[in-house]
Amino acid sequence: MSSPGQDGPTRQYVRGRIVSSGTTLDDGVVACEGDRIRYAGPASHFDPAGWQHVDLPADSLLLPGLIDTHCHGAYGGDFSSADETGARQAAGYLHRSGTTTVVASTMAGPRENMLQSVQLLGKLTGEGLLAGVHAEGPFLSPARCGAQSTDYLLAPDTGLAAGLVEAAGGHLVSMTYAPELDGADELVDLLAASGVTPSLGHTDADAATAAASLVRAAAGLAQAGSGRDRRRPLVTHLFNAMRPLHHRSPGAAAACLRAAAGGRAAVELIADGIHLDPETVLTVYELVGGANILLVSDGMAATGLGDGGYVLGANDVSVRGGVARVAASGALAGGTATLLDVVRCAVAAGVPLETAVSSASAVPAAVLGLAEEAGALSRGFRADLLVTTAGLALTAVMRGGRWLDPPPR
Repeated sequence: MSSPGQDGPTRQYVRGRIVSSGTTLDDGVVACEGDRIRYAGPASHFDPAGWQHVDLPADSLLLPGLIDTHCHGAYGGDFSSADETGARQAAGYLHRSGTTTVVASTMAGPRENMLQSVQLLGKLTGEGLLAGVHAEGPFLSPARCGAQSTDYLLAPDTGLAAGLVEAAGGHLVSMTYAPELDGADELVDLLAASGVTPSLGHTDADAATAAASLVRAAAGLAQAGSGRDRRRPLVTHLFNAMRPLHHRSPGAAAACLRAAAGGRAAVELIADGIHLDPETVLTVYELVGGANILLVSDGMAATGLGDGGYVLGANDVSVRGGVARVAASGALAGGTATLLDVVRCAVAAGVPLETAVSSASAVPAAVLGLAEEAGALSRGFRADLLVTTAGLALTAVMRGGRWLDPPPR
């Protein structure tokens, strides 16, 4: 019998309460050989002969490795900085904290810096350290800039967008854009044709403009995709950096909710207890359903570290009490929670455990085209596994069949 954190055997299994694919199995086994899951199901149906048992604490939960599609960094590393050492440090910390699949998000900045950043992150994706690149900008509304520097926000420029796609080496998976800007339609068409998912956000658009843009994005993705590719447009951190929902001026949020409720878009929620009130989180789940929601961290360099001064893209950020704000404006500047923290907050808000876990695993896996590779504890899937307590405190992380060292404290 071995323990997590040791170099595990080639054929190993764990036993606990499995929470995966929207269901719970109270007494389950997950058996891994190399980097693949070979069995996931009832303990009563598993033959342990020839397998090494990895001992876990009583009442352990077994979750799929979590998938974060919107994260700017961690542990002092900022994915926008084009600093390879910092990017590797951030990715490593996130993996050890339970986010076994990370999409690195960049911020608006000087043109050359944006190109260098996505090129580096594309390289790290090619190595398997990351799962792709999300460009949050620069084609965003100055009126809803959030933590973005207005000095670097631009009207949609298909030439620059094509340059970012090329620099990422085929690993740019999504781009946030404001649909009301001149040239947004052409940008959406270019992104969809290039295999990049348009993500509506940082917008002051009215409901009609947002709805039309989501329809256009969905049509472009459908035209560009194969029969098995069921991608749909995304919405970047719903409600944050958007015109507030008002009964006489509903804005983009209303259109995004309708599209998500119909399965025509998927919305991100930063359910960390800071960016959204818990009642808002629960209301969105009840309105659109967990299958149309991606829980994200929107994490930045302070994740895993304490209060102090940090950098997010082109802005200085001050973190106090775990809340990150742009030093100059006071705007929220990303999160300091890990994705597992966000799942825990969503459950505390009243979201069922199985649903919250799926919104941080199976749903983003489908968005990334990894629905048959990651996001679930299923036979043939990548051996990415979290062990937690019943209260979702992290006990151990397996990534690609290897137990990782605990994150630094």
